[in-house]
Amino acid sequence: MACPATSSLRSVTLTSSRPARLIFRSAACRAPIVAKVRLSLSAAAAGGGSSSSEPRQPPPVHVAAEEGIGLEIQVSKVETKRNRRVVRARVRVDAPLEAVWATLTDYEGLADFIPGLAECRLLDRDSSQGFARLYQVGEQDLALGFKFNARGTIDCYEGDMESLPGEAARRREISFNMIDGDFKLFQGKWSLLQLQEEEDHQQATTLLSYLVELEPKLWVPVRLLEGRICTEIKNNLVSIRQQAQRRRTTLHKE
Repeated sequence: MACPATSSLRSVTLTSSRPARLIFRSAACRAPIVAKVRLSLSAAAAGGGSSSSEPRQPPPVHVAAEEGIGLEIQVSKVETKRNRRVVRARVRVDAPLEAVWATLTDYEGLADFIPGLAECRLLDRDSSQGFARLYQVGEQDLALGFKFNARGTIDCYEGDMESLPGEAARRREISFNMIDGDFKLFQGKWSLLQLQEEEDHQQATTLLSYLVELEPKLWVPVRLLEGRICTEIKNNLVSIRQQAQRRRTTLHKE
């Protein structure tokens, strides 16, 4: 998830460098799961069904999972769009929804703990409307020693808290859309789902889900990125998870 807008941005550049670990970043946010509950990624991540506007997806081209933290990632092709991919991911966070939300919306602090996010600036914010605009600079290393630098201005829209009927669950989402930058399309959402309230707030568990549909500029084939996307999104989700769990203690004291 990322967010803000400015003047024209520099285009993506490919520069030679030593191969290093991939870093894929564009916006400033991420995805959910719960230890005792198993949800299919084909269903709504974070407690909701797939959007009717969401394109029908063929089988995923890449899948990654780590059961210990409830991590799942799928990268799928989009039929009729050769250079477009849809990524669905989620992870379990051992912290209340408020701690995860505070982590994702600390926009100017995201670059401090998310690998590969070189810069994240808050350009505009209207808390009364739940709006934030971010400018982000990400960096990743590709095969053969090439480095991919991406810059973008992203608008974020923070949804209100929802209580799910018939369930002791709460959900909140952040949708985002790149309005200017190095991707032809980069839009999606973060969903946070806390399935039940715990008497001890520190024992609460939140399922963080991430959904993004992306398409680089035509001269940056997405097939060069997709093999590493799973690794980078995993790193991002794990970093967010760890940061939110650190925040848990702070919120509990407050």
